[in-house]
Amino acid sequence: MLHGAIGAWQVGATGRNITIAIIDTGLDTTNPEFAGRISAASADVAGSRSIIPENPHGTHVALVAAAARNNIGVVGIAYEATIMALRADAPGSCAAGSCGFASTAVVAGFNQAIANGAKVINLSMGGSAPSNSERTAVVNAANAGIVVVVAAGNAGTSQADPFGAGLRAAGNGNVIIAGSVSSTGLISSFSNRAGTEANWYLAAVGQSVCCTYSNGTPTTSTFSGTSFSAPQIAGAVALLRQAFPNLTAAQTVNLLLTTARDAGAAGIDAIYGRGIMDITNAFAPQGTLSLAGTSAPLQQGSTTGTTSTAMGDAGRVAPLSAVMLDSYSRAYRIQLGGGLQSAPDDPRLGQTLLNPIESLAGEAGSISLGFSFDRRGRRAAGPWQGKLRLGRADAEVSRVLAGRIAARLAPDTNIAFGFAQGADGLIAQVQGHSEPAFFVVRSPADDFGFSRAAENSVALRQQFGRLGLTLSGARARVAGSGPTAYAGNGFQSRSGQEVTRFSVSADRQFGELATALTASWLAESRTMLGARLHDAFGLRGADSLFIDARAAWRPAPDWQLAAAWRQGFTRARLGGQISNGSRLTSNAWSLDVERRSLFAPDDSIALR
Repeated sequence: MLHGAIGAWQVGATGRNITIAIIDTGLDTTNPEFAGRISAASADVAGSRSIIPENPHGTHVALVAAAARNNIGVVGIAYEATIMALRADAPGSCAAGSCGFASTAVVAGFNQAIANGAKVINLSMGGSAPSNSERTAVVNAANAGIVVVVAAGNAGTSQADPFGAGLRAAGNGNVIIAGSVSSTGLISSFSNRAGTEANWYLAAVGQSVCCTYSNGTPTTSTFSGTSFSAPQIAGAVALLRQAFPNLTAAQTVNLLLTTARDAGAAGIDAIYGRGIMDITNAFAPQGTLSLAGTSAPLQQGSTTGTTSTAMGDAGRVAPLSAVMLDSYSRAYRIQLGGGLQSAPDDPRLGQTLLNPIESLAGEAGSISLGFSFDRRGRRAAGPWQGKLRLGRADAEVSRVLAGRIAARLAPDTNIAFGFAQGADGLIAQVQGHSEPAFFVVRSPADDFGFSRAAENSVALRQQFGRLGLTLSGARARVAGSGPTAYAGNGFQSRSGQEVTRFSVSADRQFGELATALTASWLAESRTMLGARLHDAFGLRGADSLFIDARAAWRPAPDWQLAAAWRQGFTRARLGGQISNGSRLTSNAWSLDVERRSLFAPDDSIALR
């Protein structure tokens, strides 16, 4: 598992079922490191011999690339890959002390690898420039989607070996030239440098590589050479193409080259080329991430959304996984919880105590008015005195926070308008309900679990005998529901985050018991119960149904007991990554007890 800023991504990468073709001196088939993983297409492409070698070079190359993870000996890079051993040494040359490889045998090895589905070909050999037939073989391999890794050479020169450079020129972006570094990351003295092939040169540890084998048993001896850098890179190719089958050969080459760890002079240089192979970095997501099935970018470390107050810490606690694609269209499973922010609680009590908010009310005939003011500019002015009006000086230092106007249109018809106030308060007023006022908690009938701003509402009530029927509507904007900065981070601006609500309420009085039942439809344009998601998810808003029940009983003239309950059902609108099953349920309740005229005729004390 690789960990990143967004959360965590997970891929499986062992090289199983990926075939590495090794054109070399053959393979010791009795070595336990290769048990059960030798391709049936392995062959002597230079004659009619078996693949059992006269020289262990090919076996050592195969060990580096794909030795088994079996608790003995060594472990290769792609330890579950299949090995296609293609013996290409000229008959008798290894016995004479210097293995030679004829051009025709190398070409035959390419043809065998192409015909039998190899994904990478390792060439731990070098020499003069390749023949035309070898160039054609590399072209054919590129057309077949095969990556070719060739050793840079061991002459210690400033240029890569002519054989590798020639194959690279013909390879159409499918060839990597492998140089050698020590375990400390310094270029090996014997390794040919990148030279003019710097763009395609990648270094790996090829110095003092463990270990040789004798009769199938590992020894303490080591070996060195760019011949053993190449199979490390070939093994990495196998790992990547197993974990991400969508990668093309050219993409795999580009991925390894661009994720290399820089060495030597900054950037691409004539000694280390692209740098030192970094498999971990190659497996990490590259470039801009996007949710699978979308084209919307989701940068690593970015905020994926903001939950509403009603959701608490559920976004961080619940296992919210998704599949992301990087710039190579590689799929990663990530946890979204780490990128979800929780909406802060609304500090209602603190705001009320710190800000000098005053309420004004008055009535004239069938019309009543009420306003709340923020008068922080007039702390020393004392309480408001005078008529219900604002003079010029008052207007300069005061801000109207909320207002309400109610009028009786007919004996059985009331209407009310609210500014910066929800419809629930208007409904309560036209129905004649009397509720205690609390700084800390609202009534459940006035709380959807998220804050709203710039809310305007209207309510109309008609009395039918003992039954009252109220219709209301409200429009607001979701407040405090997203990151403070929006530009370029995948969130649309807050404009357009409207919330629209329509309600129908029935109320009836039974002696000293007042009851009400309300059904509300809440439509959100870009949020879901006040929660915002990154635009990549394609959230198109949500619709909610709320059912409210309220009862208030006066057992005595100065006492009132009340209870309220709200049940909500929220469904996200389908679209983007939002699918069926994206539903939320919410509820709220309260119990009130109020005593009036406790010490004086106009006072009250209440507990909710």
